[in-house]
Amino acid sequence: MRSDDVPEIRELTLFRALADDAFETLIRGAYLQTFPPTVELIREGDSPDFLHVLVEGGVELFSGWHRRETTLSMLAPVSTFILAATITDRPYLMSARTVSKSRVALIPSEDVRTVFDADRDFANAIVNELADCFRASIKHAKNVKLRSSVERLANYLLCEVAAQGGGSEEGQITLPYEKRLIASWLGMTPENLSRAFGSLRPYGVKVEGALVHLSDMSSLRRLAKPTPLIDDPAS
Repeated sequence: MRSDDVPEIRELTLFRALADDAFETLIRGAYLQTFPPTVELIREGDSPDFLHVLVEGGVELFSGWHRRETTLSMLAPVSTFILAATITDRPYLMSARTVSKSRVALIPSEDVRTVFDADRDFANAIVNELADCFRASIKHAKNVKLRSSVERLANYLLCEVAAQGGGSEEGQITLPYEKRLIASWLGMTPENLSRAFGSLRPYGVKVEGALVHLSDMSSLRRLAKPTPLIDDPAS
């Protein structure tokens, strides 16, 4: 890794508490690389040679089976993937590809396991990261299994309003990904997503390409019934 990249990696939450010698061990074979969109970074079933850390851009985690494919997670900076495979030294259960120009740190999995065994602070940070990933997976499963497609889309839009700094009773957001990716992430087909957007028109939702206009947030919230046990990433 280039010396001018080291401070940026050092400040990531996962590595901040590491002792200097442990951090040196961790990054001795690491590097930071920029990838264009649609590059497959890891493939389901392969051995976890690297822990990936998304520093800038966006990454889709997905899986396929018999010509079917589904989105399992959409990652924004700063995120690790796939930590569980790295720690257990078992095959990846998902594939990953960039959805935009992205900067990704690649840290050899063997070095991650070495430091995990030797450094208690790093081990604690790893456990916390894995716990957060587990809770996020449970929340997503609850969202897909307990809500209708219209309710899932309504809550997705509310989450994007919060993420993009909205808070008034009307405004607009920009969809951060292609609609087909959003549909897959929400457990829908693109056709179902289009119909769900149509069902939200009486609640003040109007779509123009990637722009979504929201004119009645109160009605949208009453429909969505958001709960922190599904929709709050910090809970």
